[in-house]
Amino acid sequence: MTVTVFRPRPEPEDVARVTATAAELLEVLWGRASTAPASASQLRVLHILEHHEGINLGTLADSLASTPPSASRLCDRLQAAGFVERVTGPDDRREVRLRLSGRGRAFLADLRSRRERELRSVLALMPAAERAALLTGLEAFCAAATGRYGVEAGAEDRAAGGRTA
Repeated sequence: MTVTVFRPRPEPEDVARVTATAAELLEVLWGRASTAPASASQLRVLHILEHHEGINLGTLADSLASTPPSASRLCDRLQAAGFVERVTGPDDRREVRLRLSGRGRAFLADLRSRRERELRSVLALMPAAERAALLTGLEAFCAAATGRYGVEAGAEDRAAGGRTA
């Protein structure tokens, strides 16, 4: 005789709690992979510039929910580190556009690679069926977030999943 165990349907609050814990654990894993010469705020700027090449300072500040002077200081430090370039706007020479430098792109690629390596080491400890279930759930989460917020995987702050840096 086969006994089937039915799990109650998890409430969104329960799933949110476990997801928040998983996000915190990801931060720990990614911290282990990081030798970052950039703060969390600076990394956010790099992520935004990676996906919105050539935005101006005001748009960056809006994306960060910050002020232009604060965003400018972040960019000053990133430019000094060689990660960000400021270029004159094509239509208005007074406007400054921001973009990642080659060094900034290489830094993000290396950071992403190290973080994925840490994540793979944990995923390898899980049974294949659990990894498959996790993948299915994360794909559904990404689709729901994209539908609700218009956030694409890998966008601005990468909050909806996908590849992360």
